Amino acid sequence: MTRQLFALAALVASAPALGADSSVPLLSVTPGAGGQVIGVPGASLPWLLLFPFLPALLLAFTAFTRIAVVLFLLRQGLGSHTTPPNLVLTGLAVLLTIFVMSPALKTIDREAYQPYLAGALEFNAAAEAAAQPLKAFMLRQTRAEDLDLFTADDKTIDPGDVESVPLAALAPAFLTSELKTAFQIGFMVVLPFLVIDLVVAAVLTALGMIMLPPQLVSLPLKLLLFVSVDGWHLLVGSLIGSF
Repeated sequence: MTRQLFALAALVASAPALGADSSVPLLSVTPGAGGQVIGVPGASLPWLLLFPFLPALLLAFTAFTRIAVVLFLLRQGLGSHTTPPNLVLTGLAVLLTIFVMSPALKTIDREAYQPYLAGALEFNAAAEAAAQPLKAFMLRQTRAEDLDLFTADDKTIDPGDVESVPLAALAPAFLTSELKTAFQIGFMVVLPFLVIDLVVAAVLTALGMIMLPPQLVSLPLKLLLFVSVDGWHLLVGSLIGSF
């Protein structure tokens, strides 16, 4: 699944989005005085510049943004800035993203990736076919007002028609909607912990223990609350259900 995910990302974020010609090689090898000379054709330069940003584009087109933001806001609300570690939260976000995106990934694999490997589809046609299920997922999660922000000047775009919405407009609208939704969910997650912080700070002030950091007292209470309500199960279930 991971190998297919990155391969499909290369299909989606390629020729249709950039208008590039798939027949242009990324590297050219020509004989020279000192041996073979490896060069980069000018037409393939945009492709090479895109490669370092391919993981970020892949994550921006999926459910990763919402899941990752909520998980990191949860850690911030708990007051534990290093536990769970960044690597653990990122890994959990990636696994949940693959689970949420699995229907779209299976459709892309069946209709675009496997026909491309079998030679039934050219690269541009495979990329176009791979973009449709991904765009359908993104369009379902995008707010109408956010999409209007990027498509207001183009009257030919029908928000209800997946094919008429260009990926260049849908991607920023989708990411904007995902950030808004993530902050809304994060607010509901952090709010109970904020109440605990306020109560602990008020009690310590009333007792005259102003030299004792409230975090030392509130952190065990927040962990107790989170564990007692099976917080990870509720949070993961809510995140999956939000899609």
